[in-house]
Amino acid sequence: MGVKDVKSKQELDDFVKEGSAVMIHFWASWCEASKHMDQVFSHLSTDFPHARFLRVEAEEQPEISEAYSVSAVPFFAFVKDGKTIDTLEGAYPSELANKVSKVAGSIHAGEPAAPASLGMAAGPSVLEAIQDIAKVDNSSRAITPSPAPDALKNRLQKLTNSHPIMLFMKGTPEEPKCGFSKKAVEILKAEKVKFGTFDILSDNEVREGLKKFSNWPTYPQLYCKGELLGGSDIIIAMHEGGELKQAFSDHGVGTADVSKSNVTEPAGQKAGVTDSTGLSSALTSRLEGLINSAPVMLFMKGTPDEPRCGFSRKTFNILSDEEVRQGLKVYSNWSSYPQLYIKSELIGGSDIVLEMQKSGELEKVLVEKGIIPLEERLKKLVNSTPVLLFMKGTPDAPQCGFSSKVVNALKEEGIKFGSFDILTDEEVRQGLKTFSNWPTFPQLYYKGELIGGCDIVLELKTNGELASTLSE
Repeated sequence: MGVKDVKSKQELDDFVKEGSAVMIHFWASWCEASKHMDQVFSHLSTDFPHARFLRVEAEEQPEISEAYSVSAVPFFAFVKDGKTIDTLEGAYPSELANKVSKVAGSIHAGEPAAPASLGMAAGPSVLEAIQDIAKVDNSSRAITPSPAPDALKNRLQKLTNSHPIMLFMKGTPEEPKCGFSKKAVEILKAEKVKFGTFDILSDNEVREGLKKFSNWPTYPQLYCKGELLGGSDIIIAMHEGGELKQAFSDHGVGTADVSKSNVTEPAGQKAGVTDSTGLSSALTSRLEGLINSAPVMLFMKGTPDEPRCGFSRKTFNILSDEEVRQGLKVYSNWSSYPQLYIKSELIGGSDIVLEMQKSGELEKVLVEKGIIPLEERLKKLVNSTPVLLFMKGTPDAPQCGFSSKVVNALKEEGIKFGSFDILTDEEVRQGLKTFSNWPTFPQLYYKGELIGGCDIVLELKTNGELASTLSE
């Protein structure tokens, strides 16, 4: 039947409702990897004539892309009986062939499901690799992946045990490449634990092997003493329920203030508070009462000027109470002032707070803790500069064709604009869709008001109205 280009979500829904095996390739004309994988996809369509092979231009069909959670291309979705049963992100010919075979079944009754013509598109080495990993189960006629080789198993075991707390993520703690990985890093930092990380985007053998090794199909994955704790949802739930710290303790892993020292804590005690501190129970109780006396609590030298923010916050002048001044250093394991606490959690001192404020991280924490409503944060963002573009990537390195087109249009018109990379902040990415009542990106704002997405911006430029619209 070959590959069919899908032109609307309704058309795709109609194919899916048929109940047969449907393979969907999300691609982009500007992406070379998409073009190479499309050749493989086309050859596979000839090997499995009873399955549907559909092609969707991801950026031309944003409604479909959003429905299948497509954030990068090439991306493949595998549907059967009306349900998405598997996905594949990236240019991996052998994995694509394996997944297609698994979903579509054998080519002919009684024959193996290994693709016959894939070598024409991807080369003999890929075909050989597929033949090595494909094992046919005669009863189900589906491919069962062979176990990971001993060498890979040994490597994965060493990796998962390389640190007491080990996070397999997309990107690095300094530059996470997905919102879920970023959230996991933030939680581990909030838990004040030392942890190692591995960027699974840098090693596809680890990326795919670990899925089978752990029987966990997604990332990030968090391990403690070599034992899988879970992915993003579980990490978040355990953190919010106070169970993550207990899990570390149960595994014999102490916590340490990641920004200051490697202090090991006895189970059940506060950060930095040990039997040797000499703090009385009365002072400890008083310090806890002060820290919990307001959602945002600042211990500082002197008193603040007039408040500059609308949320509830309180200060304590540590110069007025020497007992609190010295005791809090021990209690928090933080030797200087000011000290900022949000919902009883130590955020840090002056340098950290200023850095977080500059990067926008402080406001994000205030939103996450329920101090500032998300809507208020979004209002501030859209009004932060006269012309603001919410896009995928940055103006110098757009991560989608639509974003690239809007950036080029603004530059060609000589318009100065600010930008926000929605790939770096899942809260903003999802919240802005509701805030603006606009489901896709990019989104262009002028003086806090939504102008529109890519189509509207390009139409304004074509009509010679873009510059005037953004200067009224």
